[in-house]
Parts: sequence; structure tokens; C-alpha cells
Amino acid sequence: MSTLMTAKPRLSMRQIIAMNVGFFGIQFSFGLQQANMSPIYRYLGADEGSLPLLWLAGPITGLLVQPVIGAMSDRTVSRWGRRTPYFLIGALLCSLGLLAMPFSPTLWFAAGVLWILDAANNVTMEPYRAYVSDRLSEAQLAKGFLTQSAFTGLAQTLAYLTPSLLVAFGMNKDAVGSSHIPQVTMVAFVLGAVFSLSTVWYSVVKVPELPLSPAELQALRARPAGVRATLADIVTAFREMPATMRRLWWMKLFQWYGMMCYWIYIVPALAKTMFDTADPSSAGFRDAGLLNGQIGGFYNAVAFVAAFAMMPFTQRWGAKRVHALCLVAAGIGMWCIPAIRDKWLLFLPMLGIGLAWASIMGNPYVLLAGSIPPERAGVYMGIFNMFIVVPMLIQMVTLPLYYHSLLGGQPDNVIRLAGVLLVVAAVAVLFVKVAPAPAAAQAASPLAGPSRS
Repeated sequence: MSTLMTAKPRLSMRQIIAMNVGFFGIQFSFGLQQANMSPIYRYLGADEGSLPLLWLAGPITGLLVQPVIGAMSDRTVSRWGRRTPYFLIGALLCSLGLLAMPFSPTLWFAAGVLWILDAANNVTMEPYRAYVSDRLSEAQLAKGFLTQSAFTGLAQTLAYLTPSLLVAFGMNKDAVGSSHIPQVTMVAFVLGAVFSLSTVWYSVVKVPELPLSPAELQALRARPAGVRATLADIVTAFREMPATMRRLWWMKLFQWYGMMCYWIYIVPALAKTMFDTADPSSAGFRDAGLLNGQIGGFYNAVAFVAAFAMMPFTQRWGAKRVHALCLVAAGIGMWCIPAIRDKWLLFLPMLGIGLAWASIMGNPYVLLAGSIPPERAGVYMGIFNMFIVVPMLIQMVTLPLYYHSLLGGQPDNVIRLAGVLLVVAAVAVLFVKVAPAPAAAQAASPLAGPSRS
């Protein structure tokens, strides 16, 4: 029986770029959330110490949705393919969420829309990652996932910078809507809604999924269907999880706990250290939001360039060494941020954060893709993303418990904590032993299930 591994045609760099354009729309949405959700919550009256709890939508929806959607996409048969229906439906729902978010009249409404928005993003995300793994040969995986990382950097650069660009084009930075949300934020979210669906559609048309052979279709249709079978696939995948994937958990725990600390508290930290304010209704707080957009745009621009530049280094030195080095650079940069009082000096630590962000969105998936059986790419990509959302969930639940007692109620101390955690993550990734792909990945049909020796 033929396998996807032997049948995959080699794609040109132009095709690899085209298949990842859809990731631009997905990550533009995430960039808008990272840059704007804490300010939006503060505009709507949220307490600073409770901000992590209001971000719970992402981790919880990811925890529930990603492995289920991944497993379902592994066994889906449609005229569009296995993965495509999920990221098209997810992109449409994401667009609707982005349109609603900046017009939230109350705090509870914004929190509810974030649940819908994150669920839609999660429906799109894991099938899209599995689609890249399905479409590319092992020799091209690093190039594919680092190109995906580059589009993450480009999308989030524009997502962070859009409010500042709108101000540069003549919009009033102090003009607000009825809920005190700046009008430049509203326009940015509307643009995100357009990008979300249009870019995914472009990738689907330009680089469609590979058609399954009659034997593969027969094997797929012979597998048990329904909710119970899907949940059984997830349980089996957990039980048979490759050792490399298990070891990656510890790196992901510290990495994503630290990144969430940074994203949630960078605007309050900048408001305190650069503008000497904690009042969300003040001009200084709005200026901190714009400044975060500028430095966030810069580190994502660095990530865009670094993702391409990193390819030969990853292939020569290995993904885990490159990833560890990038995490250390980001950790040092985050530790330095609270001590900086000059706006322009803030761009220096963003170099390290940009390197780390490019690596975060690419190198762990390079390590993962070589260790999982291709017939379970969807479910394992979903489970691997649980390694992102579980640390986020832990951060959001635990940080409010010690924000005042251990961190003095100071947002700049949270940024320092983030730096320490990224250095710990760098140490953890060095202990990951990269194993070759299991025999089932090399000898069995991608739809036939794991082999038993």
C-alpha cells in the first residue's frame, strides 16, 4: 500500500509560501488579541490583578477543541480533503468574532466573544499544522514550519502596528467609542476579520491537499466513526505518545507560562515604567498601548526575517540548540525591559524576543514532526497544542494568587518573571532527546493505524 510519505511531491519555495499564506490571517487574529485584550478589558473596567482570569478563554477552548478537531480531521473524508473544511469553517467564525470584539459594550460581553474567537482559531490551527505536515516530505518539514513561523512574524508585526499606522494616516489616537475602546482598535479588528478568511481561502485554492488513494480512502472509511471512536483515538494517542514529545512538555510549560506573563502585563508594565500611570482612562495608558504595538510590531518583524535566516542553522546545528539559544536571548531581553526609560532603547530587547518568537513557532514543530506517525498527525498536533494551552491555563489560575504577595502588585515584576522562565525553558529543551520517527511512520499506511510488532 502506498503512503503519503512516498507519494509527496517536492514543492517549490513559492508553493511552500503559498500554502502558508493562510497562516497570516490566523496569526493576525492572534496578534490583535495579544496586543489589545488586556487594554480592552481595562477600558471596560477590569481590575489589573484579575487580567489573567479574563484570558482563560484561550487555554480552556484549546484544551477542549484542539485534540478533538485534530482527531476528527485525521478521519474526515470530503471533496475538499481532510483538513480544509476545518480551517475554512474556523476562519469564517474567527472573522465574525473579530468583527464583534471591538464593539463590546461590557466586560462580560468581551470575555464571551473571546471564547468564541479562540474556539474558532483553535478549529483552524491544528488542522492547518497537520496539513503542512501532510503535504511536505520529511526533508522539507523544517522549511515548511519555519515559513509558517515567518508568516506568524509578518502577521503579528502588522497586527501590532496597525493602530499606530492608522494614527500616522490621520486617525485621532484619543478618539474612543461608547465603551472607551479606541477607534483605531476597532478598525484594526475589522481589518483582521477580512484577513482571516481571505488568506485561508487563498492557500486552499493555490495548494490544495493531496488526494488520497483508493486504498487509503477504503482504510479511512473502515475505521470506526462517531464521538466514541474520536475520543478513543485521543486516549490511544496519549498512551502511545512518542518519548520525544513527552520530553518537550517541560520546555513548553516554562516557555508558554513566561510568554503569557509577557503578553498580559506588558502594557500595564510600560504604562508604569514609561508613563508613570496605572489609570486605564489616561492618555499615558493609551500611549503605552500604542508603544506596545510598535515594539511588538518590531519583534514580530524580527521574527519574520529570523524564521527564514534560521533555516540553515536549524538544519546544521539542530532545532533544539537553536531554540535554546533564542529562548535565552529573549529571557535576557525581558529581564531588562523594566529598567529601560528611553523609548528607543526598548527596541534592543525586542531583538531577542523576536528571535525567540520565530523559533517558538517553528523549531518545536520540527522536533515533533519527525517523531510522530503521519496517520495521526492531526491528533498529535492537537495534543501538542495542549502543551501550549495547559501552561497558559496554569499561568492564568496561579498568577493572581501571588501577584500581590510575591510580585508586590507590580506589572514590571511579572515581565522579569517571564524572562527567568524563558531561560529555564532553554535549559529544559536541551534535555530533549530527538528520536527517529517510529517504524509505523515509515512502513505503514498513514491511515492504517499504528503497527504492532
